[in-house]
Amino acid sequence: MHLEVSEREGNIARVTLVGRLDTSGVDRVESRFNAAVVAAKRDSVVDLSGVDFVASMGLRMFIAAARAAKLTAHTLVLFAPQPRVKEVLDQVSLGEIIPIVETEAEALSLLRRVP
Repeated sequence: MHLEVSEREGNIARVTLVGRLDTSGVDRVESRFNAAVVAAKRDSVVDLSGVDFVASMGLRMFIAAARAAKLTAHTLVLFAPQPRVKEVLDQVSLGEIIPIVETEAEALSLLRRVP
């Protein structure tokens, strides 16, 4: 599992994940993910286009980060999940907790509309 963080206009973090979000993958990236999304106290968009598998540990990581971000009035948006990953996200209704969109442009647009 690989994680890369870059900046977008408006102090938005863009987190790119590549690999499998299984137990070992989450173990490799969770602390850096939380540093970029939660500790930084800023809105974040997460590129899932390179994630080919997500397990319960990955779902837990997203939910915990989204809830922590919300406590500081920030938003986490996931975008571009591969079909198999999207199917898992849909099966557990993750979209009810975290916005999930198809493109980065949609994710950034959504952040601009969040009060």
